[in-house]
Amino acid sequence: MVTIILFAPLIGAIIAGFGWKFIGEKGAQWTTTGLLFLAALLSWIVFLTLGEAHTVTLFRFIESGTLSTDWSIRVDRLTAIMLIVINTVSALVHLYSFGYMAHDPQFEHTPYRARFFAYLSLFTFAMLALVTSDNLVQMFFGWEGVGLASYLLIGFYYKKPSAGAAAIKAFVVNRVGDFGFALGIFGLFFLTDSIQFDNIFAAVPTIAETELHFLWTDWNAAELIAFLLFIGAMGKSAQLLLHTWLPDAMEGPTPVSALIHAATMVTAGVFLVCRMSPLMEFAPNATAFITFLGATTAFFAATIGLVQNDIKRVIAYSTCSQLGYMFVAAGVGVYPVAMFHLLTHAFFKAMLFLGAGSVIHAMHHEQDMRNYGNLRHKIPLTFWAMMIGTLAITGVGIPLTGWLGFAGFVSKDAVIESAWAGTSGGYAFWMLVIAALFTSFYSWRLMFMTFYGKARGDKHTHDHAHESPRVMTIPLGVLAIGAIFSGMVFYSSFFGNHDKVLSFFGMPAHHAEASEHGEEAAHGEETAMADTATGEGADEAAPAEASSEAAAEETATADTATEVGAEGTATADTATEEGAEGTVTADTAIEEGAEATAMADDAAGEDGNHAAPAAGLEYGAIYMAPDNTVMDDAHHAPVWVKLTPFVAMLIGFGVAYWFYIVNPTLPRKLAKQQRPLYLFLLNKWYFDEAYDFLFVRSAKGLGRFFWKRGDGGVIDGGINGLAMGIIPFFTKLAGRAQSGFIFTYAFAMVIGIVLLVTWMSISGGAH
Repeated sequence: MVTIILFAPLIGAIIAGFGWKFIGEKGAQWTTTGLLFLAALLSWIVFLTLGEAHTVTLFRFIESGTLSTDWSIRVDRLTAIMLIVINTVSALVHLYSFGYMAHDPQFEHTPYRARFFAYLSLFTFAMLALVTSDNLVQMFFGWEGVGLASYLLIGFYYKKPSAGAAAIKAFVVNRVGDFGFALGIFGLFFLTDSIQFDNIFAAVPTIAETELHFLWTDWNAAELIAFLLFIGAMGKSAQLLLHTWLPDAMEGPTPVSALIHAATMVTAGVFLVCRMSPLMEFAPNATAFITFLGATTAFFAATIGLVQNDIKRVIAYSTCSQLGYMFVAAGVGVYPVAMFHLLTHAFFKAMLFLGAGSVIHAMHHEQDMRNYGNLRHKIPLTFWAMMIGTLAITGVGIPLTGWLGFAGFVSKDAVIESAWAGTSGGYAFWMLVIAALFTSFYSWRLMFMTFYGKARGDKHTHDHAHESPRVMTIPLGVLAIGAIFSGMVFYSSFFGNHDKVLSFFGMPAHHAEASEHGEEAAHGEETAMADTATGEGADEAAPAEASSEAAAEETATADTATEVGAEGTATADTATEEGAEGTVTADTAIEEGAEATAMADDAAGEDGNHAAPAAGLEYGAIYMAPDNTVMDDAHHAPVWVKLTPFVAMLIGFGVAYWFYIVNPTLPRKLAKQQRPLYLFLLNKWYFDEAYDFLFVRSAKGLGRFFWKRGDGGVIDGGINGLAMGIIPFFTKLAGRAQSGFIFTYAFAMVIGIVLLVTWMSISGGAH
C-alpha cells in the first residue's frame, strides 16, 4: 500500500509530462488528479490503521565501498502524519487547479496545463520520497527533488522576468541550506560509517561524547551535526536569514503557493528536525539555537505581514511566522506539538491560499488588497472559507479548555504553553505571544480590506466579480472541515496525556527512573533488550542468554537482561558500553583514546548497514529524553499563561477593526507619521537590499574582476600578446634572411650548422 502511495504521483507526472499528446490535456489532468486522490485515500488508511513501525525494502539503492544501502520506505507515525498532510492537500490542489488554470492569460493557445499538472505531481512525489526515507541519502534525494520541482513551479510563468528571477532565487538560497545539510550527512557517515537512521540513532550516545575539529575549532560532535542539519532546515522552511526566497515564490500560480506553504517544501525542515529528534535531544545548545531562531522568525515575519498589500504576500509571511512556532516547539523538545501545529496549519493555510486564489480569480488576477473591498456579497462561499481560515490561524476558541476551538487555537496555544514551560517564560514565549497579536491583526486586516468597507479599485472589475466554479470551492469546503475540527480531534494524540502521546508515536508508555549514578540527564534511562547484554568496562558483548553481573543491580526479564551498573546499557542486537573503556553501537565503533568499541554479534545484516534499533534509546517515530518534562509542565502552566494568547488575539482583532472598519483613514495617517518604521516593515527589514549589497554585488564585482583582469588581461592578453607581439618579432627577424644576397644565405647556413654541432656536442654526439 505504501509503495502505491509513494509512486502514484510519479506515475502521474510521467504520464502527464510525456504522454499528454496521446491522452490529451484533459486526460493528463484527470490522470494525475485521480492518482493523487488514490494516494490520499490510502494515506488515511495507513494513518488510521498503523500498528507497529516497519520498513518496506524496495531495491538496492547504493553499493559503493563501505556505503551500502537499500531504497526503503520507513512507515511509522511521523511518516503517516506527513502522508496525510502531503497527499490530502496535494489532491485538493490538483482538483482546485482544474478551475484556476482553465484559462490562464499567460499561456494563450498553449498546452500548458499538462505540464503544470506534471510538475505538481513531481513535486508531490519528491516530498513523499523525503518523508518515507529510511536513510539520509534517500532523504537528500527527496530534499533536492523538492528543490527542483519548486524551481519549475515558481518559474512556471517563464515569460515573466520576475517569475524566472524568483525561481532562481529560491533555488540558490536553498542551496545554501542544502550545503549545511550535506555537511551534516557527511559528518554522520564519518562518525558512524552508516547512513541508516537506526544505526545513527544507536550511535547517538557515543556521538554526544565525541569531539570534532571543524573550522579551526573543537566542537561537540552531536552539537555540530545538529546545527548543520538545522541549517538545511532553515533553508527549506524559510527561517530568518534564509527566508528571502519565500515571499518571491508567490510569483508562481496560486495553487503552487498553497502546496509549497501548506504541505510540501516548507514543512520539510520541521520534519527533518523531528525525524532527527534522538540526535537533537543530545544537543542542548543546538536546540536552544533552534528555539531562539524560531521565536525570532515568528516575530520578524509577523511584523512584515502587518503592512503588506499583496494578498498572497500577507499569507506568505504568515507561513514564515507559523513555521517559527513549529521550530520553537521542536527546539524545546516537544516534537509531537511541532507536528501537531504542522498538521493543523496545513489545513487552514491551504484554505487561506486557495481562498486568496479564488479572490484573485474573481477580481481578474488583481492581487492588491487596496483594490478590493466589499466582496463578501459577490463571492460568499470564498468569504466564509476565508473567514474559517482566519478564525483558525488567529486562534479563536474557548479559553482554558485547551482543546475546544478552531484548529489553530488548539495547536498554537499548545506551542505557546510549551514555549513557556521549555524556556521558563523567557524570550521564546513572549516573542510567540507578540507574534500571535500581530497574526490576529494582519489576518483580520486582510479580511476587512478584502470583504468589508467600500469597493475600491476598478469599478468594472468589481462589478463583474463572481464566485469561483464548484471545482474550486469544493476543496475549500473540505479544508474548512480540517481547519475547524482537526485540532479538537487530534488534541489527545499530540498534546494530551503524556503516556498516550508517547504511545501514539511508538515510544514506551512512560519514563523509567534515571540511573542513580549521574549520567547526563539527556541520557537518563538505560535499558536492555533481547540477544544482547553489556557489562561495565567489558570489551566483549555477551549473549542475552548468559547471566551478567552489574555493580549496582541486575534485572532479568524473559529473554532480556538489563544491567545498570556504573554506566552499562544493552539493547536488542546492540551492545553499548559506556564505562572507562568502551562504547558499543549497532553499526559503528568510534574509538577515543584508550577506549575500545565492539560490535554486537547480530548488529548488522549482510551489508553491514541494517542494525536493530538503538541501544539505550527507546525511541519510536520520535525520541523524548527521560528527563524531558516540558509537555507535563505545559499542561500545568498558570492560568495567565493559558489566557495570554487569547488576549493577544482579541487585541489584534480590536485594533484591526478600529483601523479598517471604524476609522479606515487612520492607517494612512499613521503610515505618514511613522514613515521610517512603515518603510522598514514594507521593505521587509531591508534584508533583500542587504543581501544584494553584501553578496550579489560583491559576487558580480568578483566575477567582473576575473572576467576583465583574469580572462581578458591574463588569458586573452597572454595569447594575444604572443600572437601580436612575439611571433611578429621573430617573423620579421627571420624575414631579414630573405634579402636576395648569396652571402646572407651562406651566413644563415653557417649559423645553422654551428647550432646543430653545438647541440650534438652537448647531447653526447651521434649514436
